[in-house]
Amino acid sequence: MELVRAARFSPAELAALCTAGYEGYYIPLAVDEAAFSFMANAWDYDLEASRVAVTEGTPVGLAMLARRGEDGWIGGVGVSTAARRGGVGEALMRGVIDEARVLGVRRVWLEVLTQNEPAIALYEKLGFAHVRELEVWSLPGAPGGSPAAPPKEAHNWIRAHRSEREPWQRADETVAHLEGVQGLEVEGGAAIVRVTGGRASILQLAGEAPAGVEALIELARGLGDPLSWLNLPAADPAAPILERLGGQVDARQHEMVLEL
Repeated sequence: MELVRAARFSPAELAALCTAGYEGYYIPLAVDEAAFSFMANAWDYDLEASRVAVTEGTPVGLAMLARRGEDGWIGGVGVSTAARRGGVGEALMRGVIDEARVLGVRRVWLEVLTQNEPAIALYEKLGFAHVRELEVWSLPGAPGGSPAAPPKEAHNWIRAHRSEREPWQRADETVAHLEGVQGLEVEGGAAIVRVTGGRASILQLAGEAPAGVEALIELARGLGDPLSWLNLPAADPAAPILERLGGQVDARQHEMVLEL
């Protein structure tokens, strides 16, 4: 087996490899070229630092490393079905961690589904520590007004009032890359929502009181159906509000970090 730079492959090839790597996964993932290119741009994949595992000339797995300053993030690790349980995933992880260290990354972050015990065991073996629990929420859309605000103003309010670090997929750098972003404001609160294809997703939200948080969620519901919120910290005050409004948790993940 050889580890080669992901930059040697086209976005279409990497998309196909990603899809094959998640075949039979707890939450199946199908990625086409457009989706892969979106993720690479929005999440700052470093294709030179990411790795593809090749056996007898055939790509069998990949590990995507994203970078922002001294922080790195594992944007996906997948191994094709026939090559699993042979150490390919560990080799890929060690390869991108070594590359991150050379590039001056100080912390490598990742999320892993709570039921994925083999992956959790591997990450713990590599030195990753648990940070917090994250939840993926969905909520049916609902008619309602939407007091819009300039996205930049809403984002500035959130940055001044947020109480927790945003996960990688919803971080400020991600928001800056995205199109279709809308701002919402109420007294004592603001939200950034992305709307695509009739669906809405909360990117960031902060409120000084539960009433403001609930008002923002209700406004966001009016922008698309369904409304989703990716990787909301389980202890966030918005979680019980989402539950009361009829939302559901579609997945739970451990956020983990490796200090280099």
